[in-house]
Amino acid sequence: MSLAAIIPAKDEAERIAATVQAVRDLGAEVVVVDDGSSDDTAELARAAGATVVQHRRNQGKAAALTTGLAEIGDVDQVLFVDADLGESASAVGVLVPPVADDEADMTIAILPPQGPGGGHGFVVRLARGGIRRLTGWEATQPLSGMRCLNQAALHAGSPLAAGWGVEVGLTVDVLQAGLRVREVPCELRHRVTGSDWRGQVHRAAQYRDVARALGVRRWRAMRR
Repeated sequence: MSLAAIIPAKDEAERIAATVQAVRDLGAEVVVVDDGSSDDTAELARAAGATVVQHRRNQGKAAALTTGLAEIGDVDQVLFVDADLGESASAVGVLVPPVADDEADMTIAILPPQGPGGGHGFVVRLARGGIRRLTGWEATQPLSGMRCLNQAALHAGSPLAAGWGVEVGLTVDVLQAGLRVREVPCELRHRVTGSDWRGQVHRAAQYRDVARALGVRRWRAMRR
């Protein structure tokens, strides 16, 4: 079976090479979508063996994933991998077997506690509650970006919800299509978003995009 990984990245020069190498060691074709970086992310990813596609300006996570999907074409399984995982990205390999063995259509990584920092959980509560209301499913980590999907799940989730609403949109769409979702513990380490003004701006954008994703999908569900 063929396996490809899409890594959306913006200004991840510090960790992108290690992330790419760890995922390539899993036997995956790796596509990095450089989403308007101002550093050497693209060059370092390419040197590490990834196929690199560049956006001249930042278009957001969902747009980067969509660009990556167009690049890889028709493969059996697709991994979505965050760029800041470094060497720990090798742990995403545990997401593949349930999909490859036809036990799930989409797997979602459950990460261990990441240490100090982070927000107050407003976005997580919004996402978890919205998924529950729309599907009846209780997500442990509804914003987790590390996922493995088969073609049925990709089809159900297309087009991807915009911006930071992509993960919540995927979960709702895949479940509403009657497909199987499984959460899998995954020993991953990523950079924790701080509590400074940049972190607050990031969380505000997350909240906005998650709310939009849930709103669109609630309307669609009511029309059925």
